[in-house]
Amino acid sequence: MARPGARDSELAPKPYRFHTLASLYWPERELWASMTTIDEIRDNFEILDEWDDRYRYVIELGRTLEPMSEAEHSAENKVNGCVSQVWLQKLIDHRDGGAPILTYRGDSDAHIVRGLVAIVLSLYSGRTPQEILATDAIAVFDEFGFRDHLTPQRSNGLRSMVERIKTDAKEALAEAS
Repeated sequence: MARPGARDSELAPKPYRFHTLASLYWPERELWASMTTIDEIRDNFEILDEWDDRYRYVIELGRTLEPMSEAEHSAENKVNGCVSQVWLQKLIDHRDGGAPILTYRGDSDAHIVRGLVAIVLSLYSGRTPQEILATDAIAVFDEFGFRDHLTPQRSNGLRSMVERIKTDAKEALAEAS
């Protein structure tokens, strides 16, 4: 709702450097991309000083995930070791005899965890097994401050997601050899 006496220029959407951050402050604005890169997430975390704002941003990241069907919420896709329910669906693309590319879709029944899934996917989805195995997600989570600001159960859930994806990468490498 417009505040009394506000000029149109004050109400117009402001240009935001980071598309997902824009939706926090202008919710009517449609997101411009389906997945945010880890560099965009890192940049957004740097400009958000308060953890309440960071939590809202993580929740907003979860809203950018493509919805999964009920059939995709299967036991095969469920990640064990998470307090909240988390599902990761793996798709493998074997490109012209090159290294396979692992792409993921994910979901959770908890808003904050769904956002954490989005961060994990920004690190790993669309990567080769070698890239996945070389990526240290825990270092990124520590950089973001998750160790100090997430409950131990949520931190364990993050590690479970990472372990699941790294296991998938090892299996894909074994199948490719």
